[in-house]
Amino acid sequence: MAQSPPLQHLEWLEPGQDFPAPEHAWGPADPAPGLLAAGGMLDVPTLVKAYSQGIFPWYSAGQPILWWSTDPRMVLRPEAFKLHRSLRKTLVKLLTEQRLVIRMDHNFERVIRACAHTPRDGQDGTWILPAMVQAYFKLHTAGHAHSVEAWIDGELAGGLYCVNLGGMVFGESMFSRQSDASKIALAALVAMARHHALPLIDCQQNTPHLTSLGGELMPRAAFIRQVKRLTGLPAPRWHFEAVYWNHLLPQLSLSE
Repeated sequence: MAQSPPLQHLEWLEPGQDFPAPEHAWGPADPAPGLLAAGGMLDVPTLVKAYSQGIFPWYSAGQPILWWSTDPRMVLRPEAFKLHRSLRKTLVKLLTEQRLVIRMDHNFERVIRACAHTPRDGQDGTWILPAMVQAYFKLHTAGHAHSVEAWIDGELAGGLYCVNLGGMVFGESMFSRQSDASKIALAALVAMARHHALPLIDCQQNTPHLTSLGGELMPRAAFIRQVKRLTGLPAPRWHFEAVYWNHLLPQLSLSE
C-alpha cells in the first residue's frame, strides 16, 4: 500500500453511489488484487453498506479512498483459535494474580489512535489516517464499531478494534504496549465470540501471524454468503465477563 495503484479501469464512486459487485474486484493478474473501487465517502451509512457486502476501505496518505474485497478472504473461526502454550501461561498467571481486566468500549478513541501508530507488516506509515479515525469513531458512536482492551496492572497494555453487524465481526487492527497484550485482546474477543456463538471473525488480509493463531482462507463467494446470513442475526452485547475465559481456560473455572 506504500505506492498508489493505477486507477485506470477502476470504478470511481460518487458520494452515496452503490458499490460494484465484489466479484468485479481486480484479480490475481491485476496490479492490486482485491481492489474494487475508489472514491465515495467514509460516512456511517456507506461503511455499513460496505461491510454488509464484504467490502472494506484501506488506503494510505495521498491516495483516494480505496475499497477492497479480497479473494480468498482471511478469516478466524473462534472454535479454531490456537491458544499457544506461552500465551496460555501468560493468561493463567495474569488472571490468577488478578492483574488483567478486559474492557470493551471503555475508550474506543484511545484504542484506534494507538492502532494508528502501529503500522502493519511491510507497510510504511499507517493506513489509519485522521479521516479513518474520525469515520470509525462515528461508526462506534452509531454502535457498529467496538474496542477490546487489555488492561494490565491498571494500564492499557494493548487492544484491538473491530466492526460488528449482527452476528458478524470484522477485525480491523491491534496494538501492544506490553508483550502479548494484543494477543490477549484477541483471545478475549474469541472467548466472547464463543460465548455468544459468533462463528466468524473477518481478518481481511492473509498473514503468517494470523495463520499461526488459527486463521484460514475462505473463498470470497463463500465469505460473502456467510456475511449476508450473519449480519441478519441479533448483535451481541459488547461487554466482557470473566466467565467468558472459561471457553479458553476451563481449568480456571472463573466466575463473576
